[in-house]
Amino acid sequence: MVSRPHPGWVCRARELSTTADRRWLEFTIGLSRRCPPSRTAFSVGAVVVADDGVALATGYSRETSPHDHAEEAALGKLPACDPRLAAATVYSSLEPCRSRASRPTPCAQLILDAGIRRVVIAWLEPPVFAPGGGAALLREAGISVIEVPDLAAQARAVNADVLSGTDGPSAG
Repeated sequence: MVSRPHPGWVCRARELSTTADRRWLEFTIGLSRRCPPSRTAFSVGAVVVADDGVALATGYSRETSPHDHAEEAALGKLPACDPRLAAATVYSSLEPCRSRASRPTPCAQLILDAGIRRVVIAWLEPPVFAPGGGAALLREAGISVIEVPDLAAQARAVNADVLSGTDGPSAG
């Protein structure tokens, strides 16, 4: 069973609002705090939410492997042909990657391949490890990408050590 950001809280896709999006993003930021520390990767949380408001899967960076990205970890827990994905939303504390060195398929492409049509993020990827651009790729493919920039500071705070070039407890 996948947890929800608040006990008993469920929203319907047709009722999704800024408040619902913010709650799910705050949930992903909480997930990002579970990431094992790393000097060479961001700590990110992600959740895939069905159109009935139920979390289908969660993931966070380095959840089961040092190379796991959050969206990859969450999507990997679902069957590729799951019919709920076409109406689902991916929430991520950081923009899905457009390119990566550790695996052949970046997260933006995994989202496209899953058939997901809506992505909500807190923070655009800064050009620390890769140039970013996942949101632009998704938008070019017709995916609705919503950025909630007033939550970016919370997502950045989890990654303060990576951004400052040190390794410590706030990186995980």
